[in-house]
Amino acid sequence: MTDKKQLKARIRARMAKTGESYTAARRHLVGGDEVPRDGAWTFQGGRHPYTSVVARLTGVAEPLVFLAGGGIGAGYILWEFKHHDAAVLTLGFRNTWQYHDRWLDRTLERLNVSYDTEQTGGAKGAARRLAQELDAGRPCVVVPDQQRIGYWRLPGFLDGHGGHPVIVYGRAGGALKVDDRGRVPILVPEERMQEARGRVSSYKNALWVIGEAKPDLASAVREGLRDCHLHLTQKSDSFSLPAWRKWARTMTDAKHAKGWPRVFADGRGLAGALLSIWEGVEPVGIDGGNLRDLFADGLSQAAGLLGEERLTELAAEFTRIHGMWHGLAEAAVPAEVYGRARELTAAIRQAVAEEGEAGQAEAAELWELRARLDAEPARADFADLGARLLAIHEAETAAIARLGTIV
Repeated sequence: MTDKKQLKARIRARMAKTGESYTAARRHLVGGDEVPRDGAWTFQGGRHPYTSVVARLTGVAEPLVFLAGGGIGAGYILWEFKHHDAAVLTLGFRNTWQYHDRWLDRTLERLNVSYDTEQTGGAKGAARRLAQELDAGRPCVVVPDQQRIGYWRLPGFLDGHGGHPVIVYGRAGGALKVDDRGRVPILVPEERMQEARGRVSSYKNALWVIGEAKPDLASAVREGLRDCHLHLTQKSDSFSLPAWRKWARTMTDAKHAKGWPRVFADGRGLAGALLSIWEGVEPVGIDGGNLRDLFADGLSQAAGLLGEERLTELAAEFTRIHGMWHGLAEAAVPAEVYGRARELTAAIRQAVAEEGEAGQAEAAELWELRARLDAEPARADFADLGARLLAIHEAETAAIARLGTIV
């Protein structure tokens, strides 16, 4: 028991220090170990919610799923909610990150995977369909609201802010068994799942039943990479690479309505926005981070698949760019200032992976700490952060242009 506690502490410390995902931190400290099981179900982890559900149910390697789905994306929106006196930062790092159903449908089609999908406004009908599929031995992909689902222990003000795909693979004793990239089943009462699935109208009660995969991987990957190039050469400054340039400029523009010096003029609320950068950019976050590392791994695998050695060179460049994003996160949320918040964030991610739910004490402390930090004036080097973002924009723009000459 002592050895297990020590290992948990070491994994948690590494996640907080490096920003690594739970899976990466554990692999670094333990190496390859036995695949955890729940009966016939095996837990295979995963790096990004969307790609991991497809990889787990089709057997296609997650980096190649990511490429087939269109690879990386770019998105930046700073929301201001005057009635809550709050600013909320939204970052997107996957192709069409703003569309849950569109990405899943398109990726499954490119991989030549048979699937059935349903979205209904009726909660009882949705619950009945899910139960029928599970009783027939067919795991399902659903998209529950992260706050309503319960196991992340998010505060009430995040109710309805959205969620990500998870696999429901069984049910027993009034509870559903959920796989959310961890090592143990997450047990969710059926009524709670019903409530969480119905919370967000744009994907209310959405369900996918994934069948047999007969992929032509080379064709799927090439099509996905072409989509990636097309998507990231668009002019949108919210949903394509110009988003990073816009973000860089607003970091120092005090006259812009969304300029950070103006939005956070008194420093209040800035800490929460900075922590959102760290959580969004680093793999330790719920969504898997900036995903440039996953893209690099996919490009390395695609080099052999497509017979294109230039993709190996491009993979190295995206590994470097992943490091640039890590540098931005570290500059925004230095450990010497935000160390406890980083530790608690890592603890919650680890607990969900190992125990099936966040610890109540750690979650309560984290959100109390964040509220306290937001109420106090915070400081950040906006010029440095802006310069880092501009360098990232230039590097990614050049790399995507190179991708276009290959595919």
